Amino acid sequence: MKIVSLLGSPRTNGNSATIARHLLQTAAGLGAETQTFELNRLAYRGCQACYACKQGREDCVLNDDLTEVLAAVQDADAVVLATPVYYGDITAQLKGFIDRTFSYLVPNYLTAPQPSRLTPKKLVFVLTQGHPDEALFADVFPRYEQFLKWMGFNEISLVRACGIGPSNGNDCVPDAALQQAAEAARHLMA
Repeated sequence: MKIVSLLGSPRTNGNSATIARHLLQTAAGLGAETQTFELNRLAYRGCQACYACKQGREDCVLNDDLTEVLAAVQDADAVVLATPVYYGDITAQLKGFIDRTFSYLVPNYLTAPQPSRLTPKKLVFVLTQGHPDEALFADVFPRYEQFLKWMGFNEISLVRACGIGPSNGNDCVPDAALQQAAEAARHLMA
């Protein structure tokens, strides 16, 4: 089992990254091969809407630091996307990656029975937020879940921790979130 993790936080040791790393450590302990990319450390542009990936190419025409990430995700059996909620959404770093996954879709993706070039994959979406109200920003995951299914992630789970972050003085991942991450890792390996 190959698992690729994309850390969307600009904070290397932030809460979403800590949860994702715990998930990967658990999976590695169960025999998984893991690879992590810190998106904030990479130099890349968002999708340029050039449609080259729909007109003769099966990959993104841009050649930057995200090229390796897109290839690693394509080769993986499972993917972990980890991000804090910033201004009611995922980070710009993760959004830039998601926009570039447009290249995973076949030219007739709107009508194709199988719109993705990816083989079916499992995905864990890790979301953290400083606000403790779980109802707040509860729309973030469902909004992206549909796109992720379209891209070929056929089994998607969520690990979510609310009320943690440096702004509220609670920059410590609760044990419940780490347990959820470990359970998600075991599910990926099943």
